[in-house]
Amino acid sequence: MTANRALILMLILQTVVMAHAQSPNLIGKWNVEITFANEDHRSLRFDAQGDGKGTFELLDPRTKVWGGATSSEAKWSRGEANSVTFSGAVEFMIGNVGRDAGTLTFNGRFETADLIKGEVEFSPLVGDRPSKHGTFKAARAGGG
Repeated sequence: MTANRALILMLILQTVVMAHAQSPNLIGKWNVEITFANEDHRSLRFDAQGDGKGTFELLDPRTKVWGGATSSEAKWSRGEANSVTFSGAVEFMIGNVGRDAGTLTFNGRFETADLIKGEVEFSPLVGDRPSKHGTFKAARAGGG
């Protein structure tokens, strides 16, 4: 009887350890909130798909001036210890008439299966300007 209990306990512990060892799944839709060092806030939707592919869609009410939000290609990869990187091209609105084109690169870590936090960098494509740095929080979108 004691040997059976020990075997059952060992199988339960092994199952628990294996469940914790599995990495959270990035695939799905994420609502991403960005805060740059200058307190500039931006929002976007990241749709992570299979094979490290995805899309970004800026969530800025000012995009209506330009005919609505558009999607751009993104890519993602997993790292060690629940870390993740995703990046892609974006065009932030500047006032009502301009755009700031560049590349966003996110380096974060899963806090839970539905929350990623980390650092973000925006590298402008035009002009000789420095990159903007900040933090981000990505929450899994409902139904995604």
